[in-house]
Amino acid sequence: MTEHSGTPGDLGRRVAQRRKSLGLTREQVAGRARIDPGYLGYLEEHAASPSAGTVERLASALETSIEELLGGTAGLPPGHGPAAAHPRLEKLDADECLRLISPGGVGRIALDTPTGPLILPVNYVMHDNAVLLRTAFGGPLDENLRTGVKGVDFKVAFEVDHIDDVNRRGWSVLVRGAAHRVSTERERAAVTAADVEPWAGGDRELYIRIVPVEISGRRIQHA
Repeated sequence: MTEHSGTPGDLGRRVAQRRKSLGLTREQVAGRARIDPGYLGYLEEHAASPSAGTVERLASALETSIEELLGGTAGLPPGHGPAAAHPRLEKLDADECLRLISPGGVGRIALDTPTGPLILPVNYVMHDNAVLLRTAFGGPLDENLRTGVKGVDFKVAFEVDHIDDVNRRGWSVLVRGAAHRVSTERERAAVTAADVEPWAGGDRELYIRIVPVEISGRRIQHA
């Protein structure tokens, strides 16, 4: 083992994150990997270079791959691995779809434009049973969601998904509905307290609400 600093290294952060996602204690993972719990704690909290054998045992203990622990898949699109041996595709009902997307995060909005279909990733939250997002005035969503007719909104699709590369599982939820531009003072007062923070930053004061009229979803599980 080689110590580099007093802060966690990338490997240690990935080990800790994977361990916590599995709901395991350090003692449990250390037992599985046949290493000392104190060393596992050190590895999670410091930049270190464990042996190849230790990394292999940790990957097995954490039910993941060596490549995942070492960051070899960082920056790649999700879903690059092979399918599970016996996958099962199941449809999700509307209640389960809403439960899955209720924490908010990043989704994709799809709409028709004069130059063709457009799909954009956006940060969102669920607010009053609707998808709420913020964007910039003068941006693509502002320009392409103006109908010019009061009370008439364009219909859009909104998709959220989660991919578990290690376990070859995942789900996706599709929401269809009208994209309403929040414009009145009363509407703005109702949504400005919602905690939706675009990662892109900048001045993004146009709120858009998508009220679902159709919700569908699918999940890939192991048979």
